[in-house]
Amino acid sequence: MLRTIFTTDNSRVGLILRLTTGPVLLPHGAQNMLGWFGGSGSSSEMKHLTQDAGLPAFISLLVILIEFFGALMLITGTGTRIAAFCVIVLFMGIIWYVHGKMGFFMNWFGTMPAGTEGYEYHLLVIGLAIAVLFTGGGRWSADGLIRPS
Repeated sequence: MLRTIFTTDNSRVGLILRLTTGPVLLPHGAQNMLGWFGGSGSSSEMKHLTQDAGLPAFISLLVILIEFFGALMLITGTGTRIAAFCVIVLFMGIIWYVHGKMGFFMNWFGTMPAGTEGYEYHLLVIGLAIAVLFTGGGRWSADGLIRPS
């Protein structure tokens, strides 16, 4: 099973997919985990997710960890398929619990109430993560170095 998870080829496709998905997720994860880029940091985000969103503490912690460390794993190509799977589940949950009821479109023109965003971005992330799940990390991924024999 580990061999299947860490197997990858020298393809540019996996490289492009993970270097598109990871760097887009990382600033969001850094906002929630570290308070960078105008974010609130992990303690405030935990409070928001548990109190405002009503999520259990364990799930809230997973949300923060997946968004931050999942992005780093994708960028480095370490446990790429594991990270992609976690991102898929996370973003399906985000659509299900938050953005699905707000419609498809993002609030591009600021015409909807503040904090009202559709799920189009989330759907793109899911699509990219599914592609990464199937292709693996590709060229220059750590998976290629750590794959069990």
